[in-house]
Amino acid sequence: MITTVIFDLDDTLYDERDYCRSGLAAVSSLIAQMPSAPPSERILQVLWDIFTGGNHKTTFNAALDKLGIGYDERLIAALIDAYRNHAPELTLPEDSKEVLEQLRADYSLALLTDGFLPAQRLKVEALGIADYFECIVYTEQLGRQFWKPSPAGYERILAQLHAKPENAVYLADNPAKDFIAPNKLGCGTIQLARPKRIHNVPAKTPNAEAQHVIPAITELPSLLARL
Repeated sequence: MITTVIFDLDDTLYDERDYCRSGLAAVSSLIAQMPSAPPSERILQVLWDIFTGGNHKTTFNAALDKLGIGYDERLIAALIDAYRNHAPELTLPEDSKEVLEQLRADYSLALLTDGFLPAQRLKVEALGIADYFECIVYTEQLGRQFWKPSPAGYERILAQLHAKPENAVYLADNPAKDFIAPNKLGCGTIQLARPKRIHNVPAKTPNAEAQHVIPAITELPSLLARL
């Protein structure tokens, strides 16, 4: 019997692309203040085209090169800081809200998320979801070495909620790291395959695969009822 549902955050409760565009807008506003820089709307379009084209690691460098703006490591670091620490413009999707409202009446809900701590906290605040969860674990607080696929975050939640692994499930999006630890611990695992998800690659090993895959979060309640 399932008593505890643990949620991932990015590309699970909302489309992470929305956060990325919000962050790139903050960066474009900062670049626009530089001498001879084009308007922020033009900068944002260049950043977005590069990001959606698949460059997620050197987006700022590539955009500045295309815009003909000189830069050094200090400027790139400042842009990264602006991205990570901006107050995002996010709205919790209605389907996620409805599912959270429905499930919290029958299950203990928790949130487990990797990522840089200020950014993840700002996302939770912008989405207005903290009150849905009895437990929130930001793995950055445990230490970078405890980011997924470390089992530490899952174990922390199970201990705090006094839940057994066989009575818990983890809903997330990324088979590269999300399901390895909960599979090993004996939790149920469910992949939410959002159409716009950023991490759209198959699991590299069988132990990284989710036990169930759903295309929409609205299918979660009925799946939980069957488990």
